[in-house]
Amino acid sequence: MTLQDLIEKYSAYQVEMRRYFHQHPEESTKEVKTAQRIREELDKAGIPWRVCGMGTGTLARIEGKLPGKTIMLRGDIDALSVTEKTGLPFASENKGVMHACGHDCHISMLLTAAHMLNDVRDQIKGTVLLAFQPAEEIGRGAQSMITEGALEGVDACFGMHVWADYPAGTVGIRKGPTMASGDKFTITVKGKSTHGAQPHHGTDALVMAASIVMNLQTMVSREFSPIDTAVVTVGKLTSGTRFNVVAGDAVMEGTTRTFSKEIRDSFAERITRIAKCTAEAMRGTAEVNYEYLVPVTTNDPKICDLAAEAVTKIFGEGKVVEADQTMGGEDFAYYQEKIPGAMVFLGIRNPACNAVYPQHHMCYTVDESVLVKGAALHTQTALNFLGVDLK
Repeated sequence: MTLQDLIEKYSAYQVEMRRYFHQHPEESTKEVKTAQRIREELDKAGIPWRVCGMGTGTLARIEGKLPGKTIMLRGDIDALSVTEKTGLPFASENKGVMHACGHDCHISMLLTAAHMLNDVRDQIKGTVLLAFQPAEEIGRGAQSMITEGALEGVDACFGMHVWADYPAGTVGIRKGPTMASGDKFTITVKGKSTHGAQPHHGTDALVMAASIVMNLQTMVSREFSPIDTAVVTVGKLTSGTRFNVVAGDAVMEGTTRTFSKEIRDSFAERITRIAKCTAEAMRGTAEVNYEYLVPVTTNDPKICDLAAEAVTKIFGEGKVVEADQTMGGEDFAYYQEKIPGAMVFLGIRNPACNAVYPQHHMCYTVDESVLVKGAALHTQTALNFLGVDLK
């Protein structure tokens, strides 16, 4: 059976699965029904699997007839707390939850790849693992699968993300640092509440918080080299009880992004210093909690080359594009800290089918026609790594 035969055989299945998972999204750590359907599909194909990662993660295994290396293919399965407004006939049935980042595509492509690989398992030299990973959106799923042994005996890993920045039918690949680290910080500010008409009797936590937000911006512009790339964003600030009361406390949450390990390791100290000193200067206090979520996604050059060869075989000449670095983070990076791996971007942008919205948008959708080729890209990259020549 040729690769083209596999693409034709599973084209309808790919779309069917994508639409099912899109219609039934579940948030991080709650992917119970999603996992159940994945396991049912694997059972139908006779592909062995085990629970791996937070109870909802699934690790499937396809053994070749001949000995060889092992590669793990990964697809994340969680959705976002976004209210869908696409108007699609298979739109989310779970109110306030949506596959707005394309993980429905990732599940269905990996399931389809599992079927493709299973069909040619007699030709496989080595082993292919398929990791249906939970909780990517909160940066915890990859670590949980690693803790539960997903990488034992694995030589390399490969992941794919559908991406709205690239035209449908192209694949973005970048060697080296590709996606930024992504961490979270929470700053709790304490002041003293008083009547809004007598601010001198209190210590305004809201004003302190606003000053901390502004002072944090100078970290990037004045503490780091202009050549370095870093982001510090405060995305949420909660303070106050009513219009005529000076706020006694405030809580803000934010994120940091960078491609530099050194800068990442310095964020906690810098944020803490700025927050505490700003609050102290205004007669209050500030405490900082810094959470390390995901490291830098760093692509292995050799795995990238194998993926590029697969792209050319499946999509044709000229379909590999040099991917831009993105400040978005990926917990796939945790696998890459242990073994060589690559995360590539499958272009799904196509105005003809309204696939023009960015990730996490309430109207996000994709050009479904390229997804079965994405499944084939999983398949061919794995075969390339294992040294299997499938026509």
